[in-house]
Amino acid sequence: MPPMEFGPQNVCIVGGGPAGLVLALLLARQGIPVSVLEAARDFERSFRGDTLHPAIMELLAGLGLAAPLLRLSHTRAHRARLVRAQGSQVIADFSRLRTPYPYLTVMAQSRFLTFLAAELGRYPHARVVFGARVEGLLEEGGWVRGVRYRQAGELHDLPAALTVGADGRFSKVRELAGLKLRRLSPGQDVLWFALPRRPSDPGGSIDLHLRGPHCIVTTDHGERWQVGYSIRKGSYAQARAAGVDPIRQAVAGTIPWLAERVQALTEWRQLHLLAVEVARVRRWWRPGLLLIGDAAHPISPIGGLGINMAVQDAVAAANLLSGPLRAGRLRPRHLARVQRTRAWQIAVLQAQQVIEEREVEGLDRRETVHVPTLLLRVLHGVPGLQRLPGYITAYGLRPVRLHSRWREARVEAG
Repeated sequence: MPPMEFGPQNVCIVGGGPAGLVLALLLARQGIPVSVLEAARDFERSFRGDTLHPAIMELLAGLGLAAPLLRLSHTRAHRARLVRAQGSQVIADFSRLRTPYPYLTVMAQSRFLTFLAAELGRYPHARVVFGARVEGLLEEGGWVRGVRYRQAGELHDLPAALTVGADGRFSKVRELAGLKLRRLSPGQDVLWFALPRRPSDPGGSIDLHLRGPHCIVTTDHGERWQVGYSIRKGSYAQARAAGVDPIRQAVAGTIPWLAERVQALTEWRQLHLLAVEVARVRRWWRPGLLLIGDAAHPISPIGGLGINMAVQDAVAAANLLSGPLRAGRLRPRHLARVQRTRAWQIAVLQAQQVIEEREVEGLDRRETVHVPTLLLRVLHGVPGLQRLPGYITAYGLRPVRLHSRWREARVEAG
């Protein structure tokens, strides 16, 4: 098949993260020309979301991609736990799920994105443009008709039938479109860093350690531990001035078996800041433009739902928009339907995250048993309900499934 023109019927996706590349791949398989603009020069992103939930693995299986992905280096977390001084409590048990993938697949995001981009590269009517920074929207008659971006110092106009903002919580597309975020919680900040892992270390779970004023998350990456250390929102400058010693002391005091290895954290540049908040825009779209994932609804890392919900946004968009795009009849009502399909679930999950965030902030400073902790005890104690926390983490409230037409690509790869 000769290469297709990238013109007005092109779909422009801004942001080469999981949601952007999954949407691009689904559209490309339907014969729709698609361009992904990624501001970075490559996919080497340190300490980004790295858990692929069962819903994502089942999506990839439907595309024939799960098996080759699992041949790449990864680990598997079969449960998530809350670890306190008096013991641990299972928050979500994925091993109970009825799925071929009863675990969270833990894989460096750069590896996952490289895999998706390689698959996308098999389609001559799809491309990823690195180093492309969007600076403006092309607009005509109240419609967004594409973007203006800068690459290697030169400005380019990219006309598009649909522009998708999949560029994360600090979305440039959202800013340019004038779609304002409504913040639902003050949020928190997380400092990420790596520590060496030993074969004798415990594994098989993602652990949330609570002891004292800080929350510490550990994720097994095989050769290393990825560690997240929470700090108060806006306290980054204060934490940096104090240096790494307080962090090393907190980790050693909270996770004794890591005490010897915290000496590997020697300087501030080993830390990476993730600013966390729970927020969403009132409307995800304008004529010719759609926001998905964190661009539309930044989610807390509690529960690791960010990538899962963003990818399900992408699947919903592909299911609902590919027909109108192929027919050249995309209308605002189609974009509004994507939001209606997804927004209710996002709102419920974010409301729960706000409660959980407050719970985590106060767990070790109050004796009161709060609703989420009590609810977990009930769910894990009642037969038939024990799978529910794992299911919600793995799939959300109502997972978006691929339409049957995606099982066989309409356009073969080149």
